[in-house]
Amino acid sequence: MQLTLALTFNDGSTQTVSTNLFTIVALERRFKIRASDLEHGVAMEHLAFLAYESCKQNDIVVPVVFDDFIKQLTSVDVVEVDAANPTATGR
Repeated sequence: MQLTLALTFNDGSTQTVSTNLFTIVALERRFKIRASDLEHGVAMEHLAFLAYESCKQNDIVVPVVFDDFIKQLTSVDVVEVDAANPTATGR
């Protein structure tokens, strides 16, 4: 599963980031949930954490403390979801 997230910061700037396997595993480890659980609803804290880890993976400077990152955000929106196992077409 890959999510594309649109971030809006308090200063009006925006950023778009995508999750990867590392960010999804980091979410599972921190919150003791399965990625598949996100299909049933996702908490804003989970989205913010995925955004935080995705920023770090893309060399976007973020505060060391996760809560300080959240304080800088106005919103986090999911703009695209790619399935974990897309089915092949033309078979």
